[in-house]
Amino acid sequence: MAQPPGFVDSIYSSSVCKLHKSLYGLKQAPRAWNERFTNFLPSLGLQTTYADTSLFVKHTESGVVILLLYVDDIIIRMSATTIISEVISALATEFDIKDLGSLHYFLGIQITQTAEGLFLSQHNYVNDLLTKTEMHQSKPCATPCLPHNRLLKDDGTPFDNPALYRSIVGALQYLTFTRLDIAFFVHQVCQFMHCPMKSHYLAIKRILRYLKMTQHYGIQYVKGELELNTFSDVDWAGDPNDRRSTTGFVVFLGTNPISWSSKKQNTVSRSSTEAEYRAIATTATKIDWMKQILAFLQIDISIPSTMFCDNLSAIALTCNPVMHQRTKHIEIDVHFVRERIAKQLLHMEFVSSTKQFVDILTKGLSAPLFHAHCCNLRLRDPPPELEGGC
Repeated sequence: MAQPPGFVDSIYSSSVCKLHKSLYGLKQAPRAWNERFTNFLPSLGLQTTYADTSLFVKHTESGVVILLLYVDDIIIRMSATTIISEVISALATEFDIKDLGSLHYFLGIQITQTAEGLFLSQHNYVNDLLTKTEMHQSKPCATPCLPHNRLLKDDGTPFDNPALYRSIVGALQYLTFTRLDIAFFVHQVCQFMHCPMKSHYLAIKRILRYLKMTQHYGIQYVKGELELNTFSDVDWAGDPNDRRSTTGFVVFLGTNPISWSSKKQNTVSRSSTEAEYRAIATTATKIDWMKQILAFLQIDISIPSTMFCDNLSAIALTCNPVMHQRTKHIEIDVHFVRERIAKQLLHMEFVSSTKQFVDILTKGLSAPLFHAHCCNLRLRDPPPELEGGC
């Protein structure tokens, strides 16, 4: 550290200032602020959950107070509004805060409260992204990718502006928080950020053209049964560059998708059964994590979670106690899943490939099937609003 140029003290030229508080904008400021804020919350009875360090919970006779923290943005939820007022007042005495009222916008996500539930979208974010990339007047397309299309590592000539490529891909990654319909295709273009080709940039432009057509899309959350169900699928050896498989899963709370992923597996699978079983084990860990979160919120999921899979061999392997040479290399995943089935924490069900919603997270699909899966995953336009009513 050194004194700023032009403000060097002639007497104490080798000295520097000691900060008693962190300055906004410094590298250490977010960490210092987070530590200061989280150390104060236990005095209000709010305890962190080990499943998610940004989630704080307080149990009272009236219910549960939930506080979600992201740097300096906070969401507080509670059935009794008086307790929320007490928490906000206590925070105001310690910090300079601003109460923005009911939740309608958080980290670029728009929340619309309807009679049925909540509608989450990133319409403004999509509109800003299209304007930034000069694609707001582009011709829209029905899908973000051609059916069964895969990108090759050395296809064509290098793209002349890698920084632009990385900037757009980073923006698209944030958009997958509410747009699981583009998660697989964003995952595809993310693999070539170190050395993008022109063909990869054309794939990004197709995603943007699809967003132009569906920029109002969001997820509709409605009230329903408190049960966890999942769909797990894999595209076996689908990556032509290294022949690794792509895992896709969606976790539903009732009929609402609450967690999803599209990710390439770490190792090459020698059979479709092995690839499917690795995907099942990955999805099972996500179910365990979701149950931990719900338990902190005093939501008890007593019935076994159902996992839907379209591979009969993988389903049979979850119940077959016989270990043989062909499954020795995935023995840990086998025992991990079987243990949960034996404890009646997980139940496997077969689903036909035509009704496997998670295909949207593992491969490119035809337009009719793609939009059918979007509807099943509760992706749609915002609910209509009446105008001029009294």
